[in-house]
Amino acid sequence: MHPPRSQQRPPVPEFEPQPRFDAVPACGQWRYRPRRALWESRALRIGGLMVLLALCGLVILALVRRQTGTEGFVVGLGLAVLPVPLLVAAFCWLDRVEPEPWRNLLFAFLWGACAATLVAILANGFAVQWILTRAEISSPGEADIWGATVVAPVVEESAKAAALLLLFVFRRRDFDGIVDGVVIAGITATGFAFTENILFLGSAFGEDQALGHSGLGSVTAQTFFARIVMSPFAHPLFTALTGVGFGLAALAAPRARARRLLLPPAGLLTAMLLHAVWNGSTTLGGYGFIAVYGLFMVPLFAGLTTLVILSRSRELKAVRIQLPAYVAAGWLSPAEPYALSSMRARSVARALVRRTHGPSAARAVAEYQAFATALAFLRRRA
Repeated sequence: MHPPRSQQRPPVPEFEPQPRFDAVPACGQWRYRPRRALWESRALRIGGLMVLLALCGLVILALVRRQTGTEGFVVGLGLAVLPVPLLVAAFCWLDRVEPEPWRNLLFAFLWGACAATLVAILANGFAVQWILTRAEISSPGEADIWGATVVAPVVEESAKAAALLLLFVFRRRDFDGIVDGVVIAGITATGFAFTENILFLGSAFGEDQALGHSGLGSVTAQTFFARIVMSPFAHPLFTALTGVGFGLAALAAPRARARRLLLPPAGLLTAMLLHAVWNGSTTLGGYGFIAVYGLFMVPLFAGLTTLVILSRSRELKAVRIQLPAYVAAGWLSPAEPYALSSMRARSVARALVRRTHGPSAARAVAEYQAFATALAFLRRRA
C-alpha cells in the first residue's frame, strides 16, 4: 500500500558542484607552514645566540678596557688585529675544496673573541684567587704559574671547544671531516687570541707608560714579538687538535658509536696537554722556551699542516670517485669529475670565467664547484 501522492517527499536533487576559483588562494599568495613550538623557531635560536654573543662582547670589552685603560686598549687593539687577516686567509685557503658557510665561520670567530674569552678571564681569575686562599701557596707569582700551566689550558680549550661542539651538533651537515674541524677550530682560536692579545698588549703598554719605557726594549715590543711575530698560530694549533678529534668523529661510520663519542674528548685532552706544555715553557727561561718552540711546537705545526693537506687531497679523491655516478645519469659531462678533483683546474676555471664574463660569473662557478663537492661528500656518507 502506497501513501497518497500529496504525502510523498519530493525527490532529492542531484548535487552539481560549482567551480569556485576564489576558494583557494593562488600558490604565490598562500603556502602551508606547519606550526612549531616557540623554542623550535630557527629565527628565535639565531636571535638568542646573537644577543648572547653581543652581551659577552660588551662585558669583555668593559673588562679589557678596565684592565688596560682607554689608551692601552686602543694600542692593544691596533696591534692585535694585525695577524687576524693572515690567520683567517690561511684557514680559508685550507678550506677551498668545500668552503664552510660564512655564517659558521663568523659564529666561530665571535664565539672565540667574546664568549670563550669571557669564560677564560672569569674562570682563570677565580682559579688564581682560589689557589692563593686555599692551596699552600703564598706567592702571587707562583699562583699565576699554577694558573697558567694547570688551570688556563683546561678552561680555555674547553671554552673554545664549545663552538666546535655546537656546530657539530646543530650544523652537522656542514661537518664533513678533518679539514672542517681544523678550520672551525682555527677560526675560533683566532678570535680568542685576538681578544687575549688586546689584553696582553694593552697591559704591556700601560706598564711601559708607568715606567717610562719605549722602543725595542719596552715590554710592549717584547710582548708583540713573542705573541704576534713568533707564535700567532699558538692558539689555533692547540684548538686544531680538538678539531681533528671532531673531524675524525664526523668520518666515523654511523655504527662506530664509541669512536664518535670518544674521539672529540681525546682531541680536547691533547689540546689541553699541548697548551700546558706551551705555557709551562715560559717558566724554563729563555733557552727552555726556545727549545720547546723549536723542538716541539714547530714540528707539531708542520705535522698538523701536512695532515690537513693530505685530508684535503682525500676529499678531492672522493670527488673523483663519487661524481662519475652522476655522469652516467646525465647530470655531468665525463670530464667534470676530473676537473672538479683538481685544485688547479678549479682555479683555472674560475680565473677564465672571471676574465671573460666578470666576477659574478666567477662566483657562480665557485658555487657550482662547492655544490658538486657537497654532492660527492653526501654520496660518500650514504
